[in-house]
Amino acid sequence: MLIALIATGVTVQAQDLNNILDENTQAKTRFVTGAFKDIRVVNLQSTETVAPRDLVFRISHRFGTLNSGGVNLWGLDNASIRLALEYGLSEHLMIGVGRSSASKDYDFFAKAKILRQSKGKRSMPVSLLFMSSAVLNGQEDPPGLQRTIAQRMSFVHQLILGRKFSDRLSLLIAPTLIHRNLVETPNDLNNLWALGFGGRFKLNKRLALNAEYVVRNPPADELKRARFDNFQDSFSIGFDIETGGHVFSLHLTNSLSMIEKGFIAETTELWEKGGIHFGFNISRVFSL
Repeated sequence: MLIALIATGVTVQAQDLNNILDENTQAKTRFVTGAFKDIRVVNLQSTETVAPRDLVFRISHRFGTLNSGGVNLWGLDNASIRLALEYGLSEHLMIGVGRSSASKDYDFFAKAKILRQSKGKRSMPVSLLFMSSAVLNGQEDPPGLQRTIAQRMSFVHQLILGRKFSDRLSLLIAPTLIHRNLVETPNDLNNLWALGFGGRFKLNKRLALNAEYVVRNPPADELKRARFDNFQDSFSIGFDIETGGHVFSLHLTNSLSMIEKGFIAETTELWEKGGIHFGFNISRVFSL
C-alpha cells in the first residue's frame, strides 16, 4: 500500500512538472525558421534575410537559352554573371549590393522584416517583409543620347507576405512596383505593377523544389499594351541541394536578369519556344 501511494505521488508530480513545462513553452514566443533556404526563391525575394553580422559573397550565373542550339552547347557557351555582397545588420534588417554583367547594372537594396511568423505567447500566422532597391544602369549611351545619373536610375518597392505551412511547404506572394526614370520608347511604362508568387516544397532531407511566377499588370492604352506584349512574365523553377551545411541552387528560368528591374520588366524569352536559361548560385558566408 505504501509503495503504491509513493508511486502515485511520483506520477502526479511528474504530470504537474509536464504541465508546468507545457505552460512555459506556450508562454514563450517561438519564431518559425527555415521557410526558405536562401534570401531568394529563384529570382524572387523570399521571406529570409542574412543573419546578423554575416557577410555573404554571392556569385549567380545564367547561361544562354536552350534553343540556341548545339553550336552554343545549348546556351552553356554564353554566360551572364551577377556578383553580390549581402550583410545582415540585425535580425530584422539586411542590405546588399550587386553588379550584373549583361545589363551593366549596379543594384543596391535593403530588406526589412515587419512581421515574423511565430507560435506561442505572441502568435503570428505570417511573415511580412519590405524590400526596396535602386538600380544604376552602367551601359554606354547610344549615339545622340547623353543620359544623366537620374535618367539611368530605376527603383523597386516590394512587399513579401509568406507562410511556412509545414516542414515541407512554404508559400509567398509579393506585390511589386517598378519605377524607371527613363524608358526606351514613349509606349514603355515608367511605372509597372506586378504580383509575384513563390513556393518551396521539401522533397527529402537534402533536396527541395522551388518555383515562382510573376504576373505583370497590363496597361489599358492599346499602344502601350502592344509594347507591353513584347515582354513576358517571368517563370522559374529550381532545386536546392544541401551538402555538408551548404546549399547549392540550380535553376531553369526564362529570365536572363537576376534583379527585379530586369526579370520582372525585361524578360523576353518564352518557355514554350525553348527560351530557357540554365543557372546556378554559389555563395560563401563570412561570420563577422
